[in-house]
Amino acid sequence: MSTPRIMVGVSGGVDSSVAAWRLVQQGEPVAGLFMQNWADDGSGDCRAEDDRRDAVAVCGLLDIPFHFRDFSSEYWQGVFEHFLAEYAAGRTPNPDVLCNREVKFKHFLDAARELGAERIATGHYARVAKVGGHWALLRGADRSKDQSYFLHQLGQAQLAATLFPIGDLQKNDLRRIARDARLPTHAKKDSTGICFIGERDFREFLGRYLPARSGQIQDPDGTVIAEHPGVFYFTLGQREGLNIGGVRGRPAAPWYVVGKDVASNVLYVDQDRESPWLQSTRLHSETAHWIAGAPPAREFTCTAQTRYRQPDEPCTVRVRDDGSVDVRFARPQRAVTPGQSLVLYDDEVCLGGAVIAATDAPLEQRLRTAPSPFEVSAA
Repeated sequence: MSTPRIMVGVSGGVDSSVAAWRLVQQGEPVAGLFMQNWADDGSGDCRAEDDRRDAVAVCGLLDIPFHFRDFSSEYWQGVFEHFLAEYAAGRTPNPDVLCNREVKFKHFLDAARELGAERIATGHYARVAKVGGHWALLRGADRSKDQSYFLHQLGQAQLAATLFPIGDLQKNDLRRIARDARLPTHAKKDSTGICFIGERDFREFLGRYLPARSGQIQDPDGTVIAEHPGVFYFTLGQREGLNIGGVRGRPAAPWYVVGKDVASNVLYVDQDRESPWLQSTRLHSETAHWIAGAPPAREFTCTAQTRYRQPDEPCTVRVRDDGSVDVRFARPQRAVTPGQSLVLYDDEVCLGGAVIAATDAPLEQRLRTAPSPFEVSAA
């Protein structure tokens, strides 16, 4: 068999299966490569072997070569160590963004080229196009499944070597294609959550690596409400898992996380889902990544997402000399979370993004020990 021109990342899921099927139907010389990114930890929750068997079955049906690479060591060093450090600092990281940058579009791309392929393809809901002399990352046609948010750290060299064969499809159409083609993954449930954790208890999993200390849950006025098992288990805006029963003198309404003080081991809560303590209109980021290689201007307007599947939010972006950005939103935003990703868009085009470093939410400002970045004007 001739050397494959395109190496498809086959995950054992329906999306990558249809991606491979479409390329085969187009007559492309294709092979599949399964990436194992997490070593079996003995918990019985790792689905890697089941997924690998499904990937082998798909490649067999399509009559394309199957390859396997173990990237668990690279994942640990490039993604998981950062994940733990961020949680230990009280932030909420997004490992899927790092996984794409460090593993799927770095080590996978290198492995594909070693095997003789010119390009790679994945089952992401996104599109690539040449726009104004640059490669552009576009949203997937199915906005409810669009994954450009998780791909915003890709650059020109990666996009030039990448195909997203299902980016123009709606999920319902993709399922129909998989069923009609009799792909063995056609009815397989979509994977959810963080890839290496799977469907297991997140608190129990994180507790293996970050021994937690119980501490006080307080309202923003400092009144003790209850006790928490560890501040890193919670993120801003979270309602589930607080286990706060009836509190004397307080209404029988849900409680929401509105702040964390890691140094004092205090978790702050409020009973208003739209609590003013959760609202912010400005954020400051770490160094931004621009897909085109540079920002469109030193100051510009666009839309942004500060979490996956969030509606577009109009904003003004100002780029600082150090490469970080200051963002001001047209309206207050709920639970913008340091450690998560800010991703910027010009209509369908993903411009790039950055990790959120700080916001002007009232409680965050009150708890801040370092100088506020909002008091330092951008050069």
